[in-house]
Amino acid sequence: MAIPGVLTTAALALQLYLPGVTTTVLPFDRILDAVAAGEAEAGVIIHEGQLTYADHGLTQHVDLGVWWKAETGLPLPLGGNGIRRDLPEDVKRQVAGDLRRAIDYSLAHRRDALDYALQFARDLDPGKADTFVGMYVNEVTQDYGDRGRAAVRLLLARAFEAGIIPTKVEPEFIAW
Repeated sequence: MAIPGVLTTAALALQLYLPGVTTTVLPFDRILDAVAAGEAEAGVIIHEGQLTYADHGLTQHVDLGVWWKAETGLPLPLGGNGIRRDLPEDVKRQVAGDLRRAIDYSLAHRRDALDYALQFARDLDPGKADTFVGMYVNEVTQDYGDRGRAAVRLLLARAFEAGIIPTKVEPEFIAW
């Protein structure tokens, strides 16, 4: 099974869904082509591949986000920003606030943000790009909320319990 990286939410969710699965790491933007060419039996796709896999003649076996939500009642955490714990609290709050303001700006100026993002889009027309941005740049991006923080904690706890990660992780969240 092709995955976009070992230390990714995609790999973690897959291993929780299919314990013991054998994986091969490929760059995320190569997975669809590798599966279509028969170089990989299947793959976990991320980013815009979620909207374009059918264009490659592929079908979906499972949506790991839907599976996780059915299992836990919580959203599947996808990415996040980390900062060193030993930095001063005011620095951590400043960084968190700057990130929040950037997200707020992009939400308030969606068309400008989308036009900028299209420069980096792979195989996305403006309509699909708008759909993609709407999937991942929203109020949950601004603030995980209690459910999002619970989802992060549960994902990491299950990963530790399953032996996928070697250390129990207790994430801390910064309020700005």
